[in-house]
Amino acid sequence: MRAVDLIRKKRDGLELSGEEIAFLIRGYSEGTIPDYQMAAWAMAVYYQGMSARETADLTLNMASSGDTIDLSSIHGVKVDKHSTGGVGDKTTIVIGPLVAAAGVPVAKMSGRGLGHTGGTIDKLEAIQGFNVELEKEEFYSQVNEIGLAVVGQSGNMTPADKKLYSLRDVTATVDSIPLIASSVMSKKIAAGADAIVLDVKTGSGAFMKTLDDSIRLAKAMVDIGTQVGRNTVAVISDMDQPLGHAIGNAMEIKEAVATLQGKGPNDLQEVCLILASHMLVLGGKAASEEEAREMLQQKIDSGEALDKLKKMVLAQGGDVTQIDDTSLLPEAELKIEVKSDRDGYIESIQAEEIGIAAMLLGAGRETKDSVIDLAAGVDLHKKIGDPVRVGEVLAVLHLNRQHEKGLEEARSKVLGAYGFSNDRIPKRPLVFALVTPEGIKRF
Repeated sequence: MRAVDLIRKKRDGLELSGEEIAFLIRGYSEGTIPDYQMAAWAMAVYYQGMSARETADLTLNMASSGDTIDLSSIHGVKVDKHSTGGVGDKTTIVIGPLVAAAGVPVAKMSGRGLGHTGGTIDKLEAIQGFNVELEKEEFYSQVNEIGLAVVGQSGNMTPADKKLYSLRDVTATVDSIPLIASSVMSKKIAAGADAIVLDVKTGSGAFMKTLDDSIRLAKAMVDIGTQVGRNTVAVISDMDQPLGHAIGNAMEIKEAVATLQGKGPNDLQEVCLILASHMLVLGGKAASEEEAREMLQQKIDSGEALDKLKKMVLAQGGDVTQIDDTSLLPEAELKIEVKSDRDGYIESIQAEEIGIAAMLLGAGRETKDSVIDLAAGVDLHKKIGDPVRVGEVLAVLHLNRQHEKGLEEARSKVLGAYGFSNDRIPKRPLVFALVTPEGIKRF
């Protein structure tokens, strides 16, 4: 078997066998297939696509290229949740405790952020002492004991995916649905979940900017899950504006805590309830989304969901008093208001621009070596549909003095991110579609 023959075969639009895909991934991982040949194959995939079976084979080979997690020692059906990312997306910090409180174990491996704001792990590290690195046995034991653990990803998980992604990044082959889908799902499968709920973002702050592309990606990932025996559903949710009001690590912890208390922003609470409801159904705790939602609301109202977060923080060495009193979380020295320069209604918010502003203030990483300022970020006071008058506060910038050099650019980006209309703007839907193995349901 030769790589050049497999490149030609895919270039000509033919399907590769499972053995041929395994040969490519193994050879590339071991270094016997060079970058230039793998780049040629990726470009062939970019133009010719892959079948559902090919994509599943690619996913499984990447998942098995490094460490895998065996969750069989954890009792119950393990349901994972994955978001394709967005600005202000702190859903894991709400959903994990909420679902665990309802009896579905959550054994979650999350990543750090590169770009706008930190990832889930960075956000949790805003809690003093919180340990994101547990040994496997500690991880399993904690989930069995309290139903919940969130830790960093293993350094050697899906190394073939990491190597291929780096290559795609510099060869203009990132925007390939099969390659994106297999990259995401390889990590989920390596992480050992029995079932997977995907939150596929769509809009200006998402990787997929259009609803049709988001549905295509969601379907490809659900097809992979089905092919490899994981019950998988995908929710297409809005990222045409940031989720919630807080963008920044400690600020997002505060907002997540408020949401678990039933006092969070409506959009964040609603998206979390929708995703968590699907997790309860897949976990066998509820027969329908409606039943699941009632259970979840009861866990918020009773305080059990917040208590579950506190138990996780305590178990992982964090200062639980910062959950009881979120004013003890890192606070920025400076809080600068960005005020409206016109009357009207908020018509649009470019979520990506808000995210970049947060990064300029120190909340994200410009390079992989950047150090995150856990207190920095942007607090949105106005969202799409809200009325506004000249001089009213649109947002507040939180920063420490060492990041003052980014202040004016951040202020400009936030003000420029807002679009205005003279006419009343209807509220945007939060969820556009549901993709299951049975098909696509648009709302």
